[in-house]
Amino acid sequence: MKVSIFGMGYVGAVSAACLARDGHHVVGVDLDPVKLELLRSGKSPIVEEGIQDLTSEVVKAGRLKVTNDAAAAVRDTDLSFVCVGTPASSNGRQDLTAIMRLADQLGTVLKDKQEFHTIVIRSTVEPGTVEEQVLPRIEKHSGKKAGVGFGLCFQPEFLREGTSIKDYDAPPFTIVGSACDRSSAALRDLFGHLPCDFVVTSVRSAEAMKYACNSFHALKITFANEIARLCQSLDVDSHEVMNLVCKDTRLNISPAYMKPGFAFGGSCLPKDLKAMLYLGKQRDVVTPMLASLLPSNRVHIDHAIDYVLASGKRNVGMLGLSFKTGTDDLRESPLVTIAERFIGKGINLKIYDPEVSLSRLIGANKRYIEETIPHIGQLMCSSLDEMLDPSELLVVGSNLKSLTQELCTKARPDQTVLDLVNMSDRSALRAEYRGICW
Repeated sequence: MKVSIFGMGYVGAVSAACLARDGHHVVGVDLDPVKLELLRSGKSPIVEEGIQDLTSEVVKAGRLKVTNDAAAAVRDTDLSFVCVGTPASSNGRQDLTAIMRLADQLGTVLKDKQEFHTIVIRSTVEPGTVEEQVLPRIEKHSGKKAGVGFGLCFQPEFLREGTSIKDYDAPPFTIVGSACDRSSAALRDLFGHLPCDFVVTSVRSAEAMKYACNSFHALKITFANEIARLCQSLDVDSHEVMNLVCKDTRLNISPAYMKPGFAFGGSCLPKDLKAMLYLGKQRDVVTPMLASLLPSNRVHIDHAIDYVLASGKRNVGMLGLSFKTGTDDLRESPLVTIAERFIGKGINLKIYDPEVSLSRLIGANKRYIEETIPHIGQLMCSSLDEMLDPSELLVVGSNLKSLTQELCTKARPDQTVLDLVNMSDRSALRAEYRGICW
């Protein structure tokens, strides 16, 4: 395939060399004469293991050429990658000057090009940028419609400095955000041979997942370092601790808990997190990330409460009360916190949780609910229908499948459902639906 790459920085230079190595004819485009001269002489403008030899090889073979003529590059190729910088200002806002200028330029060139051309944004941009800012500019200047006269996709890159060629050849996955089948097929031709899943998703999801991945990587590094500082203060081998943590591939290093849903609770997580924070204070170890978890969890609880209160509905039913489905443990349950707030705001509340029987509660579990909501017995219902009948708004906090299926068939069109658990089957639901964060 004939490919042009705009921006011969880190991502662009590596992508150009690797695509040319794979047999494609690549035109690199940049305004920096120093970069262009280096590449013409077979030298890479970046320092990276293996990149100098690879660049020299593909330039000598005639499969990688460079230019500062954007119009010629687009006319002579089938697909263009945009790899220009999107630096952040001091307040974190992206500077999109380069990518917007290029969008105008690409649109102008496409106006006179008869053949279909695919544009792939690889620069990391905020969700919505491609569809709300890049796309309108290209359509305006080209006079063409996306999906008809040209294709526009977003493809995040996952290249790490120091191992970029290895990462190019063995990525965790290939993600393509696209609404254009023709463009997705072109990218599959380029990258479908790689040993990973090729996933086509929405443009916005692809944009967002790149930020989610990088934020998660930063979070993991920070978590390990905060735990390590605590371990050091306790004379514990931090490397041994984190090695043991990583051996758990069922809960720790896995998809477990990595799903949008409701707040954490129960007898372990809040208690042990508080204990860790106390240990840090005792030993003057600052752990700002760990310290942010409980406040963030409370923000999520308040998000649900605020939605219900803002609805103006005074008759509310809650499906579920325990801290998670499959248990009757009410200790530190975020649903108990919600119920307590509703009562304080004068909400007429009905609760149904078939897994919670007040007569069977014992010990700390019983004491907790009696101290938090002393008259809980007056709010509990013996059936789903008893909870449903008077309710205007339903808060679903249980993911017991038989229960949510029954609710979906029985909820009325005049009711609103606030889903905290992502109910698996909502096809029969007639009520107005709202997910807590989806």
